[in-house]
This record gives sequence, structure tokens and C-alpha cells, in this order.
Amino acid sequence: MQVVDVQNRFGWGARPDEAPPREWRAWLAGQIEGPDQVLFEGVGPSAEGLIALRSQRQDKLRGNPLVKPILKAELTTQLGAVLESPQPFRERLAWFWFNHFTVSLKQDRVKSVAGAYMREAIRPHVTGRFVDMLVAVMRHPAMLMYLDNVASVGPQSPAGLRQNRGLNENLARECLELHTVSPASGYTQADVTSFAAILTGWGVDMKADTPGFRFNPRAHQPGDKSLMGQSFPEGEEGGVAALAFLGTHPATYRHIATQMLRHFLTDTPNPGHVAALTAALQRSDGSLLAATHALIECAATVPAGTKLRTPMEYAAAALRASGIGNALDGQAANAPHPPALVLASACSALGQPVWTAPMPNGWSNLASDWSAPSDMLARTDWAYRLAGGLHDANPEELAQTALGSALRPATRLAMQHAGSRRDALTLLFSSPEFQRR
Repeated sequence: MQVVDVQNRFGWGARPDEAPPREWRAWLAGQIEGPDQVLFEGVGPSAEGLIALRSQRQDKLRGNPLVKPILKAELTTQLGAVLESPQPFRERLAWFWFNHFTVSLKQDRVKSVAGAYMREAIRPHVTGRFVDMLVAVMRHPAMLMYLDNVASVGPQSPAGLRQNRGLNENLARECLELHTVSPASGYTQADVTSFAAILTGWGVDMKADTPGFRFNPRAHQPGDKSLMGQSFPEGEEGGVAALAFLGTHPATYRHIATQMLRHFLTDTPNPGHVAALTAALQRSDGSLLAATHALIECAATVPAGTKLRTPMEYAAAALRASGIGNALDGQAANAPHPPALVLASACSALGQPVWTAPMPNGWSNLASDWSAPSDMLARTDWAYRLAGGLHDANPEELAQTALGSALRPATRLAMQHAGSRRDALTLLFSSPEFQRR
């Protein structure tokens, strides 16, 4: 496999200031076996965002004036990592798992903690055990608020009897359908309802000095509950036990194996590859590091260029190949529009605004959802605007950085006969080989 192919398939695209790896398997393994090297500056814990949200509500402030700076700082630092991290594969894994466990800025209160959610619940676990990530996600204020578990009350709990309130099944349903066992496991609506009862009391304490997750026994549905044939006790420990059951279930391992392959390698995963990743998870007690190593081995038998880049992947690759922001006219890191925010703007323009998936199933990994004529035209329009700022770029050198031997003779010829540097770069960024990874 060509080095540039690996950088595109598993990373965010090659950069001109990066030395290409000598051996692609070792390059990928080195990124996931060591610690996370990204340092997030200017951002704080989720409690900080919750305090800002609480103050806005108390003072009836409009327009999120206290939360907006927090969200902007998170976007700047986290998208900056996409463009500059020395571990692009680890970054791709973090964004993949965020999408698997989607929270969305469409839920207004999530804006205060979406970035902290990525840093606190997702990133620490991308090479750990899946079940540990699952528990971290389900206890995080971002997920509890996004899927309304903060409003779920056991009907026979003290709070439910006093307030005449009941279950909200959103979190339980999406956890079963999207995050863990999937409908292929055969769970029923009764399981959804029972799981929702298990999770009652899992909420967010907004009044505490340090707001965050809190189990409220007065809102918890009393009594033992059954989920997919298993019995779980009442109390917070019942919820933890249920998540341990779901997070290590064979159906969950098959589901996440399929999702990993569909994201990184192909829209139609090979059943043999699904079996290989599933077996790696089962042998290792759900180690995502083991599953990721199995994924790397599967890549050797899947041709490069089989996946259409999503808008975020596409824009990130173009910016990285262009030298990130230092080659962009007026877009240096200390300019009013740092490269990270250029990337954020591009994602919005191309139909994939950051952390704003329309539904809990996240952004699609399928080419059919990103390849409409209007989508391709939007990419070309954005590429033309980007190319207009690359005054010192050499199109041929940039093409070699971005594509290497994947650059087609037809694309090279078209670039050589283009009327201007800008047109040549636009042709490159619009080419079929640049659109794919």
C-alpha cells in the first residue's frame, strides 16, 4: 500500500511539512499504542460549560453570550488538532467514535459541553475498552441532555408520584439501536422501556458548585428490571451492570466492527473482515486497540480509493495539503480566522457542520449520501475559493503531496493546461482521486 494512500485512508491527508512514514503499519501502530499527544489549551471541563449555561438561564440572556466563547474555543483547539496533530490516525478514531456516540448542537444546551464531551468521554477511550467508553458516554452531561434522560422519571419513584411524570425512552432506545447491540440482536420495545427504567435517576445536577452527572434515587424507578433476558437490580449499580452487559455483548461487537470497517475501508464491509474485528474484540474483552490493529490488517486487502471523503475529510485534506493556514492568504494561525475556523466554515458550507448531525445516528459514512450533483458542485465552488488564497502554491508539488502515485495522468494533463494556478488547483481538488481515499 502506498504511503499517501495510508495517510488519506487513516488520517486526514498528507502535509508538505511531514516526512512520509517508511513503513505504514508501524506508522499507524505508533499513533495508537502511545499516549494522546494533543494538548488542549484554552478549554476547561464540562462543569465550566454547565456553569455558563446555568448563568445564561438565570439571567435570561439571549444568544448564548456565555456559551459561545466556550464553543468557539473548543472548535478552534479540536479542529486545530485535526489539521496539525502528529497522530492523525488517533484523531480520525476520536472523530469516528464521537460520530458513533453523536451529540448535536441542534440541541441548544449541548453547545455548552459538546467539546468537553469529546475530550472527557471519547478521546481517553479510543484505544481502551469499548464498555468503558460506553459508560463514560452514558454518564456525561452532553449525552444525558441531548437524549433527554434528564427528563426521565420513574413513574413509581417518589418524584414521579409527586410530579405525575414518567419515562423518556430516547437514551435507552438510541443506546440499544445505535450505540450497542443494534436491531439485529432482536431486542423488543419492552426491552427499550425496561432499559429506560433502569436509567432513571441518571441526570445532571445543575445546582451544584461543580455541576455534572448525578444519580438521583428519588427519580429512579424502584425494583429489579429485565433487559434482553437478564435481570438487573434497582439503583445506579443496576444501570452500570446493564451497560456492562450491553457493552460486551456479541451483537455489540459485530455492530461496532461493521461500523469501523464501513467508516475506514468500504461502504460494503467484507463479512470475513467483520468476523476478524469481532473476534479481536471478543478475545480482548472489547479492546478497541485490538480491533483497530485488526482493522489495519484488513486494509491491506481493500483497494485504496474505495471511500468517498465526507465534507469534513475533504476540506481537512485540502487544507493540510495546502500547508494548513500558513499558505492561506490572511489565514495565519494568529489571524482573525485561524485555520481551524476556516475548516469549521468549510464543513458548514459543504453540508456537514461540526458536531451538528441532524439525527442521533450521526453523519452518514455512505458515498450515496454525499455524492449528489449539488454536493459535488459545492465542493468545486469551495475549492475555487480556497485556491484563490494559495498564491505561492505549486500545483504539481501540491498534487504529489496530496495524492502521490494516485494522481491520474488525465488530472495532471488538465492541470498543466489550466489557464491559471488557481484553475489548476481547483481541478486538483475537484478531481475524482482527491474526492476519494
